[in-house]
Amino acid sequence: MQPYPLLEDLQQAETLLREKAHTTPVLQSQSLNAELGCRLFFKCENFQRTGAFKYRGACHALSRLDEDQRRRGVATHSSGNHGAALARAAAEMGVKCTVIMPWNALEAKKANVARYGARIIECEPNQQAREEALAAWLAFSDAVAIPPYDHPDIIAGQSTATLEFLRQQPALDALIAPVGGGGLLAGAALALNWKNPELPLYGAEPAGADDTARSMCKGQRQILDHVNTICDGLRAQVGELNFHILQQHVQGILTVEDAAVIQATRTLFERLKIVVEPSSAITLAAVQQQPERFQGLRVGLILTGGNVDLDQLPWQASGPDQ
Repeated sequence: MQPYPLLEDLQQAETLLREKAHTTPVLQSQSLNAELGCRLFFKCENFQRTGAFKYRGACHALSRLDEDQRRRGVATHSSGNHGAALARAAAEMGVKCTVIMPWNALEAKKANVARYGARIIECEPNQQAREEALAAWLAFSDAVAIPPYDHPDIIAGQSTATLEFLRQQPALDALIAPVGGGGLLAGAALALNWKNPELPLYGAEPAGADDTARSMCKGQRQILDHVNTICDGLRAQVGELNFHILQQHVQGILTVEDAAVIQATRTLFERLKIVVEPSSAITLAAVQQQPERFQGLRVGLILTGGNVDLDQLPWQASGPDQ
């Protein structure tokens, strides 16, 4: 297992990304606050470069490569958002980029990756196929792997979303972030451990891809044979390094059914007037599912991305099964 990101890694990432990444806004909805009996603060990473928080980790990880590694090019596997983020960061630095993507990834996300000049190689839609296809490309090309979540440089980069959030809204009583591979949630955990270790942190996870919840319950990583959720950005298995960080710093994992996620996505379109993915809206769905847990509290929710297929909105069509 790779070493944890150190405090100096988080500080370096914060300094770098203050210059490179957008400072994303924090929004509120008075009507939602009244309905749920708490104050919700939405950290809108859907307004980040490439439309998702993933730019933070990808840009930071690329910045840590030496000149020889950049000459070799980089590669990753991704359902879309990390691939687009890495493609854009690589284009900005003059680095070749290849992204392994499941064939059933959203067309909007494939287009986002291609827009920044990356090569796309399609694979079967499961974790093993993604990892095997990436390994084969690395052996062929000698490119440098930039994992989507299970890497200290990625985690340190993702921590900056929470560090920025805490500067914007320091008086929170709880923080909720989505969890798939766990890079964002692990980064949030380390950011809170540095800035506010008493603040409860929760992960929000689809019930059809609940490996993190099961892993936390069992005390060791649980690998699912099959996942089925509309939250395409949360289908990855939680990473090994990420899981060890979550074990130490996360209050709990809140699992949510897809029907509730779809309704929360629509609610955010209607109330906040913003485009978000189901993988983002799951944080609101978690509060709507257990409003009593958050009564009277100031709750921070990280909205992770806004890359959706506008011709197939989640309340109009089911997401692809994996």
